[in-house]
Amino acid sequence: MDELVTGDAVVLGLQPARLPSRALAIAIDLAVLLAVFVLISIGLAVAAATLDEAAAAAIAVASFLLVLVGGPIAVETLSHGRSLGKLACGLRVVRDDGGPIRFRHALVRGAMGVVEILGTFGVVGCVASLVSARGRRLGDVFAGTLVVRERVPAGRAAAAPPPPPWLVGRFAQLDLSGVPDGLWLAIRQYLTRMNQLDATVRGVMAERLSADLAACTGAPAPQEVPAAAYLAAVVHERQVRDVRRVTAAVGRGSRPSAPWPAPVRREVVADRPTELRKPDPGLPTAAAPGGSRAEVQAATGFAPPA
Repeated sequence: MDELVTGDAVVLGLQPARLPSRALAIAIDLAVLLAVFVLISIGLAVAAATLDEAAAAAIAVASFLLVLVGGPIAVETLSHGRSLGKLACGLRVVRDDGGPIRFRHALVRGAMGVVEILGTFGVVGCVASLVSARGRRLGDVFAGTLVVRERVPAGRAAAAPPPPPWLVGRFAQLDLSGVPDGLWLAIRQYLTRMNQLDATVRGVMAERLSADLAACTGAPAPQEVPAAAYLAAVVHERQVRDVRRVTAAVGRGSRPSAPWPAPVRREVVADRPTELRKPDPGLPTAAAPGGSRAEVQAATGFAPPA
């Protein structure tokens, strides 16, 4: 599967559409446009019955340009690349960088579509799509766009690497309520794909994401902790809280009398009272920090401090 890469070297899981699905989408669009064109032509013919032949021909040409040329341009601009045929086939037109198209992209695609689809009955468009590695026709090449598949089979999501053992539980008191879902998604995508990035880009993105996360939590990121390890530890803390929340909801449904949180017992360590919570056997536990430096790094993806 071909993938798109943004300017920040983030891989987007967008699969380019191939010729069969694109041809079916274009056929649906053309059928709708021809039906609209015929209805408008009949209405204009009845309304312009008293006009001369030159005026009737001008109206016919204007209606042709308005419906078969201006129609697709307006639809793709207003729907951000989703025409009726593309919507039925699960396709969408996007820019080369994965962003939504604008009027100028739809204008170039529509103008070129008159030549390579209407003018040559789709022959030029089919040949260009077959030759292109990403299935693009000439309109896509000149407009800087790409038709991608929006409905793809759901694959198994890559798991984020576990945090270093010495960071597990360190951010238990961190307030994560102000972190938006978009930032969580960006952090998770970075953690699952950071080994595929260049070392310089990986470091810059980790610093930027950790700064954004610290701004949302209101607590500065520890200076002695690497940015990638800090992100992994905070994501792990959120997953632990989610598991606790689900476990608590299930427990309240099946055993209403069971209290939450777990009972707290107090112990005196070095003449100071310390609260220790009874561990929940249903919660995920991190690997023990034992083992050699190479074994820990292989298990977690993060090297322990020397």
